[in-house]
Amino acid sequence: MHFEEKGAENTGQCVDLAVKAAAERNIRHIVVASGSGDTAKLFAGAGTAQVVCVTNAYGFKEPGKTKMTNAARDELERAGIRVLTTTHVLSGAERGISRKHGGISPVELMAETLRMLGQGVKVCVEIAVMALDAGLIPHGEEIIVVAGSGRGADTAVIMHPAHANNILETKINEILCKPRNF
Repeated sequence: MHFEEKGAENTGQCVDLAVKAAAERNIRHIVVASGSGDTAKLFAGAGTAQVVCVTNAYGFKEPGKTKMTNAARDELERAGIRVLTTTHVLSGAERGISRKHGGISPVELMAETLRMLGQGVKVCVEIAVMALDAGLIPHGEEIIVVAGSGRGADTAVIMHPAHANNILETKINEILCKPRNF
């Protein structure tokens, strides 16, 4: 499915597609990007898949801070949603070096290439690898990953992530939905 435009107005339909696909295909894990936790909350009680919420790293927007409040984190965890806050695998330290010294790193080039399919596809790959590296999803299993182009969700993919040290082995098997104009 293609949404005509990117944005939060697609969130409900994107979440529904992801939950339906997980149930129909017996996919046991859903990874969702959610800075504040609002999008991840939509997965509470939705199906039998284990949900992992990947938030923005501390310092992403402001030194020493993250967007998700402790109350939102606690609410998600009470709902059975595991929450991961860690360095972004497709930027992290390399972005800091590029900002200071100019140029572009291979990892940043990979991120820019994935953005050719949309910001959400890039984020899906990134958070799936992060969740796998943190041990929150199993290696070798097909998963569903949900992300967006800002607030909310407008992209869902089925994929086999690889660990960061083998990131080029990551396979996007199917795009369930994404915005057409991004």
